[in-house]
Amino acid sequence: MSDQQDSVVTNGVPDVETSSESCVSDIPLGETEQLVPVAKLQQKEIYSSPLVNGGVVDHPQPNSESEPDGEDEDSQETAAVEPAVITPSRIPEAPAKLPRSPGQEGPQGDPLSGASVPLKLSDVSLATAEQLWCTSRDQAVKLRMAEMGSGSEAPMTVHQMFLKTVKIYGDLPAVASKKEGQWVTLTWREYYQQCRAAAKSFLKLGLERYHGVGILGFNSPEWFISDIGCILAGGLAAGIYTTNSPEACQYVADNCEANVLVVENHKQLLKILQIKDQLPHLKAIVQYKDELQQKLPNLYTWAEFMKLSEEVSDERLDAVVDSQRANQCCTLIYTSGTTGNPKGVMLSHDNITWTSNAAGAMTGLQHGVECVVSYLPLSHVAAQVNDMWICMRFAGATYFADPDALKGSLGTTLKEVRPTSFLGVPRVWEKMQEKMKAIGAKSSGMKKRVADWAKSIGLQASYSAMNGENLVPWGFMLANNLVFKKVRWALGLDRCRNCLTGAAPITKETLEYFMSLSLPLYELYGMSESTGPHTISWENNFKIMSCGKVVVGCQTKLDKPDEDGNGEICFWGRHVFMGYLNEPEKTEEALDQEGWLHSGDLGKHDKDNFLFITGRIKELIITAGGENIPPVPIEDAVKAEIAIISNAMLLGDKLKFLSMMLTLKCVVDDIGEPTDELTPEAVAFCHQRGITATKASEIIASKEPAIYKAIQEGIERVNAKAASNAQRVQKWVILDRDFSISGGELGPTMKLKRGVVVKMFQEKINKIYGMAQE
Repeated sequence: MSDQQDSVVTNGVPDVETSSESCVSDIPLGETEQLVPVAKLQQKEIYSSPLVNGGVVDHPQPNSESEPDGEDEDSQETAAVEPAVITPSRIPEAPAKLPRSPGQEGPQGDPLSGASVPLKLSDVSLATAEQLWCTSRDQAVKLRMAEMGSGSEAPMTVHQMFLKTVKIYGDLPAVASKKEGQWVTLTWREYYQQCRAAAKSFLKLGLERYHGVGILGFNSPEWFISDIGCILAGGLAAGIYTTNSPEACQYVADNCEANVLVVENHKQLLKILQIKDQLPHLKAIVQYKDELQQKLPNLYTWAEFMKLSEEVSDERLDAVVDSQRANQCCTLIYTSGTTGNPKGVMLSHDNITWTSNAAGAMTGLQHGVECVVSYLPLSHVAAQVNDMWICMRFAGATYFADPDALKGSLGTTLKEVRPTSFLGVPRVWEKMQEKMKAIGAKSSGMKKRVADWAKSIGLQASYSAMNGENLVPWGFMLANNLVFKKVRWALGLDRCRNCLTGAAPITKETLEYFMSLSLPLYELYGMSESTGPHTISWENNFKIMSCGKVVVGCQTKLDKPDEDGNGEICFWGRHVFMGYLNEPEKTEEALDQEGWLHSGDLGKHDKDNFLFITGRIKELIITAGGENIPPVPIEDAVKAEIAIISNAMLLGDKLKFLSMMLTLKCVVDDIGEPTDELTPEAVAFCHQRGITATKASEIIASKEPAIYKAIQEGIERVNAKAASNAQRVQKWVILDRDFSISGGELGPTMKLKRGVVVKMFQEKINKIYGMAQE
């Protein structure tokens, strides 16, 4: 570790030395009974933080009042306690208990709001472990447990978490998907039974302990059932991106030593058939949608696969389930591999179960009432934790969007489901913003004036709520009734209490746009290696451009901070991964000797301990003059200044000056490809300057003077705010087409793949700097 002083934040407050009599809660979040001291567990299985054992937190804590006699022992409320003050975000009337969607009330059971499986630490059996990390699939790790308070909850397996939910909420909806235009629902009890059946089928097919089941397909109940069934059967669940090439699929399947591959349809099956002979551990393939177009040995339909369960006894499965320990691996999340082959992030049962409870309780999720729409890739940690694991922990319902969700059908699904929580990557929110602005541009003069007035009130109210002022601006109720309610209803977000954004940076312009509609977006931050969230924003606990406060029970350290407080963000907590499968060197790069996870991101805290991301170490542009420049703030500023710009990528590493590649906002077709046709917002931008162009090629071919002048003026406005001359953009070029996932410029969560883009456009880059040298 560095000799420089590190800045550490534990549970949202700076770390300070505390006496043994510190006033901390000894009832951990999610527990209802006094726990047996951690010391009674074998020390080799538990590892406390080298810096903090317990600590004072500024997060909402569970209600510690005892329940009346006769109540379920696990019915303690642990959801975040909301203040009594009415804030603008609460003014729209909402039911005290949100109804099940769509239109299903159903039995509610005894609401638990965060209660956990009634395990005491003295009841927990962990596998023997020697250190905090490992790289072998069959090894266990020590847990980063606190001695008391948040982080000291009893560990549990995925099966224990699942079974508890089923016992209490078995008749409530768990997962739902469209069949011939109608929603078909599985209750928690039915879902559990199908997962057990899948687990028995995997055992019948020869799934070996700690071997992989690769899942290649769009989100569906079968995806969930395959994943959980694999875990119950003792395997390692591994999602594979649907956009992967056959070669990329082969790498993941071989790396996890997959015994079974589950594919969605014939298109995905063809990829596997091309590479199956290169997979020595593969025993079977299951196709879960559509009829098989050809019969092959060891190729099963979903119905055939599930029927295999009849040949395996419950006792055999139970023996496997009972042998599992919370500190053993159960899931692999493969990184996107933008800088080489993807790494298999090993997550333990405890990583998943503890993180799901901590994140959900921190944001005030309620048992048995939440519902989400699943549409982001489940092979990505954000979607998997949000859609599958948190919903399991809090008995939420997951509704699966259609496969063409990101091509236009998502809006319809949202309006049907009306989720209580919605996670969108920045590009999803930007697309919503663009569509609403395009509709607004067509409004009549009076409607436009009313909308502009309402948005000014909404922005003021949102900032007031954000700053804790609890002042409702004059006219807010009118604006809410005239505009905000209608917008939320039109988006399908009228019941949504948590509009979340994460997985990539989002611009201030987009955040303020939704704040102006009284629909603030709450930013999250984390990694695959932290089981998803490390910091979270939520109602009354958010700041614009901040990714929130550290998850309760976790810690943040800023390593080697500079004079402005910017340091590398490091994580500590039970959400930190086990290690990279079969990659000890990469694991040692990510985890230091004390067990802190180094994110590679730069950040700082404000006075209220909100975390702000200020750059990424690997993305830093170091100019030929030696100046370190984070690209994202400059790129975001350009997009905010110039409404016609879709994507901007800053260049200049090891070069004499900064330049930028730009793309124009274009309509996306039904298969997700950007077309040549400008979006309505881009067309309006042109019309405002007397240009009638409707295609990007028309502007680029003629280097349309009015548009190029407007872009240059926007760049100059950004340059005027630059901290130094080295941070000014000297040259720019417009690319022929916008970036896309299919084009390779964007990752599965629409994050810019800088290294890939540089290689793709190296000739243009050389021309930019070659011209400058002449």
